[in-house]
Amino acid sequence: MPCCPSYAAKVATTWKPTDPKPRTHTMRFSEIHTGQVIHCGPARLSEQQITDFARDYDPQWFHTDAKRAAASTWKGLIASGWQTCAVAMRLACDEILAGSESFGSPGLAYLKWENPVRPDDTLSLRVDVLDLEATSLFDLADNQSRDLSSSARA
Repeated sequence: MPCCPSYAAKVATTWKPTDPKPRTHTMRFSEIHTGQVIHCGPARLSEQQITDFARDYDPQWFHTDAKRAAASTWKGLIASGWQTCAVAMRLACDEILAGSESFGSPGLAYLKWENPVRPDDTLSLRVDVLDLEATSLFDLADNQSRDLSSSARA
């Protein structure tokens, strides 16, 4: 049973990539090489999804209160950085890890939220394979102009 069944059920039933790519086969480690770039997505977060996630996991007012956020320095509601990470993980699972040989990750050495993600922004995941032993760079673009919303180094 998932650790957070209510959100897991919401994700499974309401969040879908906007244009899913059909998987033609399961990706194997032997198919990945240094210098490879893997694109996943896109996906879109609605205002409702942003506020639902925030109420459950990151209840700061700029994630939950659209009116107050509009009058703030953010000039509108923004998604939790942790939600952008969850979307990135979902995209990676759907398009790279599902059915693969992966048994987990040793974690991230670096994570930074570069720009806010706003309701209805189009999200995508770019994976640059830097090294096959332990390091990959993940970028999650937050909008159509490709402004970086977060980056991570594993």
